[in-house]
Parts: sequence; structure tokens; C-alpha cells
Amino acid sequence: MTFSIVAYDPAEESWGVGVASKFLGVGGIVNWAQAGAGAVATQSFCRVSFGPDGLAMMAQGKSAKDTLAALLANDPKREQRQVGVVDRNGGTAAHTGSECFNWAGHIIGEGFSCQGNILAGQQVVAAMADAYKAASGELADRLVAALLAGDDAGGDRRGKQGAGILVVKANAGYGGDNDRYLDARVDDDPEPVKRLQKLVTSHHLFFGRPKAEDLTPITPEIAGEIQQWLQTKGYLKQDVSVTWDATSKQAFWAMVGNENLEERWNLEGNTDLIDRVALDYLRERFGK
Repeated sequence: MTFSIVAYDPAEESWGVGVASKFLGVGGIVNWAQAGAGAVATQSFCRVSFGPDGLAMMAQGKSAKDTLAALLANDPKREQRQVGVVDRNGGTAAHTGSECFNWAGHIIGEGFSCQGNILAGQQVVAAMADAYKAASGELADRLVAALLAGDDAGGDRRGKQGAGILVVKANAGYGGDNDRYLDARVDDDPEPVKRLQKLVTSHHLFFGRPKAEDLTPITPEIAGEIQQWLQTKGYLKQDVSVTWDATSKQAFWAMVGNENLEERWNLEGNTDLIDRVALDYLRERFGK
């Protein structure tokens, strides 16, 4: 009833799961991940406890193969289960039980595993694996690419309903004190994977951290541009001066908070710089 991918990115030090299915709220059931431990996709008459139990084992140092073997050892319905696992080092393992509904199977690659059941055919997981390996960008973007490819290859043969992506890495969650970098879910939609792709793109805008190469000084020209927006929207009472002073900064912080861009412009950092991603978004929103 589901196709999914688990993966590890050593450059990002991130772990993730992507899933799509003709199943309501599938992202909240299949996807499990913990920074420094690994990721688990548990599906096909899903045993939800495989998620937290598997992560606990891998957090203690068990490999993906040993973790999967331990999870299945005492499960009387293991032949109905399907599981994909990636550990802290990128080791992978997968299980497709002999009683999973056709088509069912998996493909294991370097640092990832694609698996699915009740699919249009083997081409679904093959397309996912090829797309993941060929894709660029963040781990989340490559997981989306795999799901889109699986969808295009026929996906769940019963239809479409839910999708989700979970990506974790140390101290990468909102505010920096948790590992939940991205947890995007589409619970009930006629095109859940396409909708999920839009959510991931929005996540990059609102929660992505500024890159050093994207930071640009707030010149008098940019200051005047921002002040004009601030004045028009009622954040700034004084005239446009093109001087990036304390009053302008406080007014801009108020706008940033209302626009949910605080991760991209923080008063604790250098407030004489602005992220080009945020600047382009604000120009599109207020510059007309």
C-alpha cells in the first residue's frame, strides 16, 4: 500500500525518510528518524513500534542489518511486514515479507533503500532509486525527487492520498535545540507528492539557514527599499532616509516576525546583512 525511501547524507550528517501511499496520514505512521541513530520506514500492515524500537537499537550502535533482524525475530507477522532501515553510518537493510501484496519489493543502494508494496510494478522502486542517485540539492530535495519518480512510474496501484518527508540532523530544528530539521506531511490530497514538493520548497524559504555566500550588506539603496515597505505597511513611522539605523532595524524585525522569516534574519547576528533569499521573497511580496 506504500512506497518509501530511507537515506543518509554523510555531507549533511542527516537522515531522512520519504513516503507516499493511498493511505490517510501515512507520513505520521511510516516515517521515523533520529539524528546520530538512523532512519526507519515501517509499512505493510505496519508495526509502528518498529520505528522507535529500531531507532533505540541504532542509537546504541547496532547496524541496520542487526537492527532489522532483531525487530523481525519475535514478530509472528513478519512475512506481512515491509521495512527499510539506514543506520548512523549509512549502512542499509530492508525486508519485504513473502505475504506482502504484489507488487512488493525493495532496492538497496549506497546509503539508501527504496521499498514498496501494492505497487504498479518493480519499475516504481527502480525509478525511485535512479531518481535519488541522479538528484541534487539537500537530502529533502532528493527524497522528493525519488517520490515523484515513483509516482510517475505508477506508484501505489490503488491511487494517491498521503505523503510525507522527515529529515533530521543534530541541532537543525526550529530554534536549534532539536534534530527535526524538516517534517512535512500531506495527509489527504489528490496529488500528495506534488503538494509535498511545494511544502519542502516553502520550508527552505522559511526555515532554511542563511548561507554565507547569500549574505549581502544592507546598502543605502537596499535600506531605502526596505524602509519604503516598512512605511507602506505601517511598521515605520519616520520618512525614508536610506540610513539603516536602529529604528529601521527594530521595524524590520517586526516585519520579519510577522512574515515568519526570523530564522533568516536574527537580531543576535549581524543586522547590517540580509539574506538574498529573504530579500527576494520580500521584493516579490511587497515590492510591487
